[in-house]
This record gives sequence, structure tokens and C-alpha cells, in this order.
Amino acid sequence: MRYEAITWERLAGTLAGHLDAATPGDGGPWLKVGIDGPPAAPGGELAGLLAEALRARGRAVHVAGTGGFLRPASLRYEYGKRDPDAYFDGWTDIKALWREVFAPLEPGGTGRVLPDLWDPATDRATRSPYVTLPPGGVLLLHGPFLLGHWFPFDLTVHLRLSAAALARRTEDSWTLPAFARYETEVDPATTADAVVRADDPRHPAWTGLRPGGQSGD
Repeated sequence: MRYEAITWERLAGTLAGHLDAATPGDGGPWLKVGIDGPPAAPGGELAGLLAEALRARGRAVHVAGTGGFLRPASLRYEYGKRDPDAYFDGWTDIKALWREVFAPLEPGGTGRVLPDLWDPATDRATRSPYVTLPPGGVLLLHGPFLLGHWFPFDLTVHLRLSAAALARRTEDSWTLPAFARYETEVDPATTADAVVRADDPRHPAWTGLRPGGQSGD
């Protein structure tokens, strides 16, 4: 896999240009983008830069993170607070993401999406009001383990860290086996439309967009 050096700002601008000319794969009026990567990678920061670049082009944008769609603690910690398998496939409320984020953006949908659902600090519902993404708008969803769920993304970007960089920059080392499992079972570097190497966040490099630029998730 060949990488080309790039800045985060130029990456965001390049992706925004691609999206501005893209057509939603499901025939609806909303584009959906997944920025996949571990918490140690700057996924939220890239989402913010991409949102700015798209808004500068006149596009409405809704940014959401999977951290706002965690399941209640009683479910996340059913097998203990440090179970990597539960972290991999039991922490994020996938059904809620489908129901509250993706379903409203299907063809004929209302465009009313829920920004977040659950506050892990208080372990209570956030009760955030719905927001409406107008036709022509773009959803940017960032978080770990986004690929492999058949989310209807029009573009996926995977932020990749080497095993050594991931171990060095991950605060909760008990989660590392979950990312190893993700590599084995999902192979995000092959699945994503673009891969960004982020071992040193000051000097990212990327593969460019896969031909066609449509998600293979």
C-alpha cells in the first residue's frame, strides 16, 4: 500500500471536493461519510475540518460521533469493564445508529436525526433535541469499528495506526485486542475508500481515493 504525504487541511479539502461532486448511492438527497479509527487517531478532528470545508462550499453538515451512541453501562459491562470482545461488538448501540441516524436519511426520510443518545459519564439518556439535515446535506459519522456493519456510507476513510503506534498512544491498553480483532475480521485498510496513516498525527499520509470512491462496506 503506497502512501502520499498530506496535511489534514489539504486532506479535508480534497475529500470535500470529492463529496461536493458525488451522488448518494441510495438515490436519496443525503451523503453519508464514515471516518473510522481508534480513539488514539484524530477522527473527530478530521470530521471537524471536513465539515468546515464542506460548509465553505455551501453544504449543510451534521457531525456525529459513536461516543454519543454507547449502550448503557449495564450492557457494556455485562462481562466486566475490561472485556475487549464486548468493547468490539457490544459497546456501541448499532441499532440506535440505524434507527436515529441512518433511517431518517434514507430516500423519502425526514432528515431529522438524533445528535446523540446516551451520556456515558452520567449513564443516562442525553435527551438532545433532533436536528434536521436538509436535502443536499452531508452526515459525517466518526468513531471506531465503523466498517463491517453495512452502514450505507457513500465514502469511508480509515485512520490507520501501526500496532506499535496504537499501543503507544492508547490509554486503555486492554482495548488493544479489540483492534487486532478488527484488523483480522474486517480488514479496514482494504474495505475503506481511503486510508490515512496517522502514526505521527503531525505528518499524515494517505493512499488517495480508491477508484470509484464509493464505500465497499
